[in-house]
Amino acid sequence: PLVEETEKRRAEGKPNLFTMHMFDGSALPLNENLDISAKLLERFRKSELILEIEAGVVGGEEDGMKASAGAKLYTTPEDTLEVAGRLNSIADARYLLAATFGNVHGVYAPGHVKLKPEILKDCQEAVVKKYGEAARFYLVFHGGSGSDITDIHAALDYGVVKMNIDTDTQYAFTRAIADHMFKNYDGVLKVDGSVGNKKTYDPRPYMEKAEISMAERVKEQVTWLRGTGTTMIK
Repeated sequence: PLVEETEKRRAEGKPNLFTMHMFDGSALPLNENLDISAKLLERFRKSELILEIEAGVVGGEEDGMKASAGAKLYTTPEDTLEVAGRLNSIADARYLLAATFGNVHGVYAPGHVKLKPEILKDCQEAVVKKYGEAARFYLVFHGGSGSDITDIHAALDYGVVKMNIDTDTQYAFTRAIADHMFKNYDGVLKVDGSVGNKKTYDPRPYMEKAEISMAERVKEQVTWLRGTGTTMIK
């Protein structure tokens, strides 16, 4: 529906409302995934939209969808050669590739997630060797929450330009609200017939705290991602 709305707006001479959209075909066989991706990329090209696709499966659970025990958690160079061979021939089209290297949705205790950023290096080298430097991917790091900074920097070195940290920002948002509730327990609840304290159960102050907390987490992550002082505008 967002793509249809974009096409309608452009037909009316209006600008795009967004610049990128993701298609997650990772649960499909790669060939079927790329059949759909190629059609979408051709369509996106006409509206100057960037397509984000995924090859390989991100582990863990997100929005009620859980990766199967036998899911392919590591993208191979052969996978990325297939992606480049199918999609790079679409002239003037732009896409990002979420290649998987053991990443998962959510945050887990140390030792439970085995990230292998060198997989991204191997995939890039294979594609450049066969198709040339211009074929080098712009990569996406899905399931980045809780990752060690050394793994993050390695992923950046190997071509990651976008990282998703939904779980980290969710926690930062909720943690501030929980802190407010614990510190103002008697004020936010009408306990034993009391009237509570409107200043503490008014959602606006604690929602502001939550937004500030999440913004601070985003700022921290921008620093980790070497984005301080940079802009996408120019």
